Amino acid sequence: MLIMGITGGIGSGKSSVSERFKKLGITIVDADIVAREVVQPGTAALNKISQHFGTETLNTDKSLNRSRLRSLIFASPKEREWLEALLHPLIRESIVSQLNSAASPYAILTSPLLLETDQHKLCHTIVVVDVTEEIQIERSCLRDNNSVEQIQKIIAAQIPRQERLDKANYIIDNSGPQSALNQQVSELHMQFLEASTI
Repeated sequence: MLIMGITGGIGSGKSSVSERFKKLGITIVDADIVAREVVQPGTAALNKISQHFGTETLNTDKSLNRSRLRSLIFASPKEREWLEALLHPLIRESIVSQLNSAASPYAILTSPLLLETDQHKLCHTIVVVDVTEEIQIERSCLRDNNSVEQIQKIIAAQIPRQERLDKANYIIDNSGPQSALNQQVSELHMQFLEASTI
């Protein structure tokens, strides 16, 4: 099974790209969704997080208060490392399991941390969805209701844009109209279908 990895900085449009591949019948494993699944109420991981960071990291319904946790870990690299050491192995295990059960001609792993973690080792090809930092900030502020400062901290914690581009086998430019994005996805889909039959 050929696995194509899709990544990009916050606000680049990874989800939009993945959604287009999904509509073409391709199995998508989204690391962000998996990351939410491993910290559902009642999971061992969520219990460890609330013990470590305190109960203010939980909402009243016992779900994870993501914005509270985000502000804690981006204020302290040590705390971020602790959280990553807890969650990354659980996330990876679930990703591998889901990729192994994919039924489409090829599968896609979409992940914001594809290149920062060893997740890229699961992929045969790396696709980077790219936009300028200005567009990243604008889209992320609109979507997540975060401050510019918070988004800049997240961008700074991610792999630098040029380094991400240097590691790409394919680059999707998502700064233009939707029609241009659809065209790029269609072209890649045809190439990936061809590669999966070799």
